[in-house]
Amino acid sequence: MLAPGLSMLWEDDGATSALRERFGFADLDEVSGWAGDLLRRSWGLRAGPCSRLVLSGENAVAWVHAADVGPLVLKFSCAADRFARLDATTTALDHLSRAGVPVAAPRRTPDGTFRVRAAGPGGDLSTGVFLELAGDWLDVSDAAAVHDAGAWLARTHAALTGLTTDLPPRAAGTLRDRVGAWLTAADPGHVPDASRRLARLLSQAPDLSGAPQVVHGDFRAANVLVRDSRVVGVLDLDDAHRAHPVEDLAQASVYLATRFRAWRPTPPQVRRTLVAGYASVRPLDAAERAWLDLLVLWFGLCAVPGPSDPGGWAAAVE
Repeated sequence: MLAPGLSMLWEDDGATSALRERFGFADLDEVSGWAGDLLRRSWGLRAGPCSRLVLSGENAVAWVHAADVGPLVLKFSCAADRFARLDATTTALDHLSRAGVPVAAPRRTPDGTFRVRAAGPGGDLSTGVFLELAGDWLDVSDAAAVHDAGAWLARTHAALTGLTTDLPPRAAGTLRDRVGAWLTAADPGHVPDASRRLARLLSQAPDLSGAPQVVHGDFRAANVLVRDSRVVGVLDLDDAHRAHPVEDLAQASVYLATRFRAWRPTPPQVRRTLVAGYASVRPLDAAERAWLDLLVLWFGLCAVPGPSDPGGWAAAVE
């Protein structure tokens, strides 16, 4: 897992300078003091110093131990334009926890709220406290774990069905319109044969039934914890949004093998195992199967970085 101390999750920037420039903290000790005061004032918890702090974009995750309840994770963000979204995704996490999905359950403050907007040295921060989950990141070479991950993605979708929370779709328009617009105006043409195949699949695709619902939005190895080939943690709903579940499954199929700095396509057999696990809980109808093939190809094409492609994304869609 992640090393103790201050680190960057996936970026190459210096961690200390990023902490100062993005959040205003001088070092991990200053974060520890601020976090201890916040947890005492807002959650009524007595916590020791932060053992680990990881930065990811405008977000940070700190590991603390509270004498009252044990190991916790404090997440804070300086992205003010995402504060309302974080409120909604934290509500979704609570909903999943109560439905039996193994997520990092958010802890309420004494007045019943999940997130607190707190002053930091660099500006306001949206903060939340979550139970720490223990496990190893998903290894996609473990077929049993991948199958179980697919099953838990299906259970996550089932638990989120009907959830009413203020989460918009990731992009406007129907799936058919979005794929068509990409082919017409945004396809860089890195793999032309695959693009032509996508256009053919789109022209033949049946209509999907069912309305968009809240979905995970970033289901992949870095966000799935496993122990003994069984999923023990589904992490990070920060990208949750409204979509058809088959779109979320297709995205997971393409990106499942990716981790923070290891960015390679998911092998075909692993994709099939993930889908088999999903279908063991939530069977796919014929229209969903057709759209799954189409969307896996689309997400794969979107992932091709260009002529320089050390990860082999173009080969994965050829």
